[in-house]
Amino acid sequence: MRFMASYDLMETVRNTQQWMGASALSLASYPAFSLVPNPMLTMMAAWGEVTERSYKRMVAKPDWGIHSVSCEDGRDHLVSIAKVVERPFGDLIHFEVQGREEKARKVLLVAPMSGHYATLLRSTVVSLLPDCEVYITDWHNARDIPVSEGKFDVEDYTLYLVDFMKELGPEVNVIAVCQPAPLTLAATAYLAEIFPEAQPRTLTLIGGPIDPDATPTEVTDFGNRVSMGQLEQLMIQRVGAKYKGIGRQVYPGLLQLTSFISMNLDTHAQAFTDQIMRVARGESGDHDRHNRFYDEYLAVMDMTAEFYLSTVERIFKNSEIAKNCFTINGHEVDISKITDVAVKTVEGEKDDISAPGQCVAALDLCTGVPEKMKSNHLEPGAGHYGIFAGSSWRNNIRPLVLKFIDENADRPKTSGKTKLAAV
Repeated sequence: MRFMASYDLMETVRNTQQWMGASALSLASYPAFSLVPNPMLTMMAAWGEVTERSYKRMVAKPDWGIHSVSCEDGRDHLVSIAKVVERPFGDLIHFEVQGREEKARKVLLVAPMSGHYATLLRSTVVSLLPDCEVYITDWHNARDIPVSEGKFDVEDYTLYLVDFMKELGPEVNVIAVCQPAPLTLAATAYLAEIFPEAQPRTLTLIGGPIDPDATPTEVTDFGNRVSMGQLEQLMIQRVGAKYKGIGRQVYPGLLQLTSFISMNLDTHAQAFTDQIMRVARGESGDHDRHNRFYDEYLAVMDMTAEFYLSTVERIFKNSEIAKNCFTINGHEVDISKITDVAVKTVEGEKDDISAPGQCVAALDLCTGVPEKMKSNHLEPGAGHYGIFAGSSWRNNIRPLVLKFIDENADRPKTSGKTKLAAV
């Protein structure tokens, strides 16, 4: 599998499906056919429209689409996006709200690098903008990063987070969603020991696999069912000639998308069947519920092979975070060194990706944090997506997170001087 030919084959299949959809839509929409109405032509056009759009989205990075936000003064303020830190594998960006005073709450959202773009957290960003200065990690698609930029594994990812937190300073409140939760915890511990003045004020971990073995799910237990050799042989490919990252070994987003869809194949098949019927009846819209969801869901990005493989091996197989034996460039990170950061975990009762028990394990690891600075919330009836972007987040979890941030806003820090030279 580790050849450019296999990567290009997947892209060829995707491109062909997009072309077939576009061709079917164009042919069935030929003006002369309107003289003899035929329901089969209508269905053909509907199938073509849905198919073309779906396969086209798979290689497009979604736009943030956040143009304005309503503020306390009752006016809509324009939102612009500024890059605070630019790096080859990801940027730190800031959503600047024009014409309002800077908010006291400074929030860093750590977005997952698990196959989707950071725009997956668009609704999370929108919900926080009225009350916070929002920053987010914007990870890049590995297929667009030249091989000359080098590797990017879990240690590099963690050091990126360290640098981002140092850039934003000790008043920042970090919220890590899903996959990055273990590495964000490690980055905070690394700062606590190496550069304590730059530790965040609070750390909120949402639905992350801190201890995957606490309550295994089909997703988190996958790494235990295959060897690393099998995983590398089956999942890793080289970027084809079409992209800047030609030759880079990656875990392709299209392969990840196939895994996502196969988990709930019947549900997705029914959703697309229903959408084709809605298009045929003229009941669909460019921004209807189906298109809003699948425009984001189908937009996938490649991960570097070393990041994917090291995540499986070190986070899931070896449980290095759960066992508190994670190392960065040979330095063993000690999570117990975190003493001044208030830590909150959030879990969903019906989360089938990171089940309850996996994330709250972080609190037991933070032995240096006083109990009064620890908090956990289990959201009843919520699934994985709902705890950071659905109604459960908007109505219940978001207010609790903001309250947690405010409760620790004026708490004095006791960290001593830097123990080692900053890196």
